[in-house]
Amino acid sequence: MNLSPRKRAFIAGTLILTATGFLSRILGFFYRIFLSRTIGAEGLGIYHMVHPVFGICFALCAGSIQTAISRSVAAEVSRGKRILQAGLAVSLSLSLFLAALIWQFSDFLAVRVLLEPRCAPLLPAMALSVPCSAVHACLNGYYYGLHKTKVPALTQLAEQTIRIGAVFLLADILAQKGAAVTVELAVFGHLIGEAGSTLFSLLAFSLAPPDRVCEKKTGILLEVPALMSLALPLMGNRLVLNLLASAEAIMIPNRLLASGLTSSEAYSVYGVLTGMALPFVFFPSAITNSMAVLLLPAVAEAQSAGNRKQISDAVTLSLRYSLYMGIFCIGIFTRFGEDLGSAVFHDSRAGYFIAALSWLCPFLYLSTTTGSILNGLGKTGTTFLQNTAAMLVRIAFVCFGIPGLGITALLWGMLASEILLSFLHLFSLRGSVPFQWDAWSMIVKPAILLFLSQGILSAVLSLPAAEVFSILHPFVSAAFKIFLLSLFYGGLLLLFHRNRASSGNLLFPTEKGG
Repeated sequence: MNLSPRKRAFIAGTLILTATGFLSRILGFFYRIFLSRTIGAEGLGIYHMVHPVFGICFALCAGSIQTAISRSVAAEVSRGKRILQAGLAVSLSLSLFLAALIWQFSDFLAVRVLLEPRCAPLLPAMALSVPCSAVHACLNGYYYGLHKTKVPALTQLAEQTIRIGAVFLLADILAQKGAAVTVELAVFGHLIGEAGSTLFSLLAFSLAPPDRVCEKKTGILLEVPALMSLALPLMGNRLVLNLLASAEAIMIPNRLLASGLTSSEAYSVYGVLTGMALPFVFFPSAITNSMAVLLLPAVAEAQSAGNRKQISDAVTLSLRYSLYMGIFCIGIFTRFGEDLGSAVFHDSRAGYFIAALSWLCPFLYLSTTTGSILNGLGKTGTTFLQNTAAMLVRIAFVCFGIPGLGITALLWGMLASEILLSFLHLFSLRGSVPFQWDAWSMIVKPAILLFLSQGILSAVLSLPAAEVFSILHPFVSAAFKIFLLSLFYGGLLLLFHRNRASSGNLLFPTEKGG
């Protein structure tokens, strides 16, 4: 089958982002293992307490402008360079202002806002990373708008590699000097990673710029109003959502205190959940995140061209493969979650959280891709209201459930909010574009095939030769079993995936003569 250049670009881009996303997350696992054994679960909890401040700043000066740049460049490539320059000017100005505020009021933020004085010395270093994130976010948005993913993918990988290398080096220096390794190490690693990725993206843009296009000669200042008309609603949306997420992050340790835990126990539980369990559950989302990043400009371009079939096919594609992967992840994490948590982090709580959070996967992946499509259609107000409703559900579980049920209430809240968000997104999409929904093919069939795959794996493990797994390291043993389960599940899906010969056209229609 002949694929159009647009199809090939999308497929190649998704594969590049997915491959580097997986590699980056694999490196991140080793990094988190190292942190969990140097600063401990309580240290991880304190480290994650300062991230809400960074998240709010990123929402204001980087994330929304990146999305606006991506959408604007995809709609009119001829103005791409000017759009990028306008976005950089606004983003960098905002980021420098926010960094100065955090630096000046770090003690106030730690004591009065985060309710944890130990966060005060961490905030200045976190502030310095904000301008760095703004620069490479804008550059990434420009490349995404051009459907060119190599530089953003390599930037992501460079950030992770530089961060890990810097932290390992600093930890070794501290060990040689006999100094204690503290939470500050992780924060400085974050700063060095952001600075390194910014330098990498700037060098890549300077030395190997994208293919030249016929640029319209417009002033940078003339691009700002149009760009900000897209960015401001997104900025407001992300700010409110990040404020709610920050409120949740601040409330969790305090509500755990109300449930009867000590301060050390509360931050330890929070650190295990956010620093150990959630990264495992979010690991497969490298695929859906890659799809989501590229779906937004693709859908925006299709809408600009009036191609409703292309949008409809994009929705169908995202539904099918989000559910395929989400259902498979339920099987992985319910069967191997406890083994993975204990083997990697030597903490049984991590294994319990991984298994319990497995039920999030289908809804998490659905909401990620469908939300990106809605944003690509320009329905940012709709996604904002729906994300806000989902976040309020989580906060209600945290506020009213944790004192009586402990951390289990948060797990139930996360599941309830993702289910609500997925259905709200689907309802909005149904009202905007027609798409195919086949519950048998998208839910029942993969569930049955997962059950059969589990049975085949059990049969294989009952063979005498399977005794070799008992002499392997527990993590290596679990990884091999997951690999076998993946082969069985993927093979059965391919075997029973009938009447899908036209799947090559799911995202982009076949051009005449193609």
